[in-house]
Amino acid sequence: MELITPDFGLLFWMTLAFGIVFFVLAKFAFPVINKMLKKREEEINTALELAEKTHKEMEQLQADNEILLAQAREEREKILYEARQLYDSFIEEAKVKANEEKERIIKSAKESIEHERMAATTEIKNQIADISIKIAEKILEKKLDSDKEQLDYINDILQDIEGKNNL
Repeated sequence: MELITPDFGLLFWMTLAFGIVFFVLAKFAFPVINKMLKKREEEINTALELAEKTHKEMEQLQADNEILLAQAREEREKILYEARQLYDSFIEEAKVKANEEKERIIKSAKESIEHERMAATTEIKNQIADISIKIAEKILEKKLDSDKEQLDYINDILQDIEGKNNL
């Protein structure tokens, strides 16, 4: 029962022991503990501020990255558009050059064909003239063996020419 109803002496010594322990703790331990707690609190606050600052920087970096990414996309689209335009212009230029070359070749071929046709026509005319002359020579040689036949033939030709001129 002594524990339930403590004695005055026990209460005194317990209070005195508690006071001494409290005094020693208050004199030596509490300042160190308080100092450590304040230091820990400052470290936590510094870490929180640093975390907040880092978070804001990360948000800024993310926003900057999104802007840079959007600019890169725009530039890529611009480059692709210019490349398409350049490709189309090369194709169109190649078509125009091909058509010009085709027209030049066709014109050259037509001129060549015309020259060849004219040369062939001239050659045929020359061959016909040569053949006609040879035939005429052979006919005249055979028909005009005598002087009298030659004179008669010349007179016939002259009359024929005069008759044509009179018409």
